[in-house]
Amino acid sequence: MSYYIGIDIGGTFIKGVAMTAEGTILSENKCPTGCEDGAAAMLKNIIALVNALKSGSCGEPAGVGVGCPGLVESASGTIKFAGNLNLKDYPLGEELSRVLSLPVKVTNDANAAALGEAKYGAGKNYKNSILVTLGTGVGGGIIIDGKLFEGGSSAGTEIGHMVIERHGERCTCGRRGCFERYASASALVRRTKYAMEENAGSAMWSKYTSLNCTGKTPFEFMDGDVAAKEVVDWYIKYLACGLVNLANIFRPEVIMLGGGVAAQGERLTKPLQDIMDGEVFAGNDYARVNIVAASLGNSAGAMGAAALLING
Repeated sequence: MSYYIGIDIGGTFIKGVAMTAEGTILSENKCPTGCEDGAAAMLKNIIALVNALKSGSCGEPAGVGVGCPGLVESASGTIKFAGNLNLKDYPLGEELSRVLSLPVKVTNDANAAALGEAKYGAGKNYKNSILVTLGTGVGGGIIIDGKLFEGGSSAGTEIGHMVIERHGERCTCGRRGCFERYASASALVRRTKYAMEENAGSAMWSKYTSLNCTGKTPFEFMDGDVAAKEVVDWYIKYLACGLVNLANIFRPEVIMLGGGVAAQGERLTKPLQDIMDGEVFAGNDYARVNIVAASLGNSAGAMGAAALLING
């Protein structure tokens, strides 16, 4: 039986799965990333993880796919720049293939997660989908006609850095008003802290302080607290703005939301869907864009990395 190994590199841990082309997971494991000790140490950890994931009853895997943060040149498997991993122009694909004697493909981690959701998760019934991840920043990946779209030199789909508020807050990328400054989980927490500090009587203070509030805090109190409801409305307004922009450019059949904020389910997706239906170009009677929560959780990246081989 053919099987594939997918590796999802994070700043702290590397997650891996061995799986069939149909998405059946045969084994999964994780290990420390080790990037603080240099590229060679990280490579050694990946190789050990691959060997731990190999299925003794199925022989050698057909190949290894890797999702890595940062700017990745997928054609060569080179990590052009990954600040959190201290990597620059590192030929990860070439090194892995040399040691493992296996085909290796590498892409950006958000692209891998989008492919995982598209093939095995919330997007599996659609040919065109977008995954938007709501975390420290806003990332994502785009699937067109069932294939991963990466842009020129694999440097595209940085959706968190489209401007949605001209002359707005300064982003870590240097521009002002980027999507991720308003729609990330970090942005939601910042807005929640501000609202609590401006509203000493808010019910949010009954359980949280402005130091330990989270992205779920305003959703938890939105039904009975004006300040919490204002935070949720503010967040949904900006998130919807970016999603409608994506819909108007790519017109996917579905936009999937990943990250902890997406755990709010319909409290998040329903108002976003209402705005999408009302604002998307030409309305929703033709080519409706559905908004749903992603379904694979932390497994999306590793499964999508394996799918790089399965997807051809």
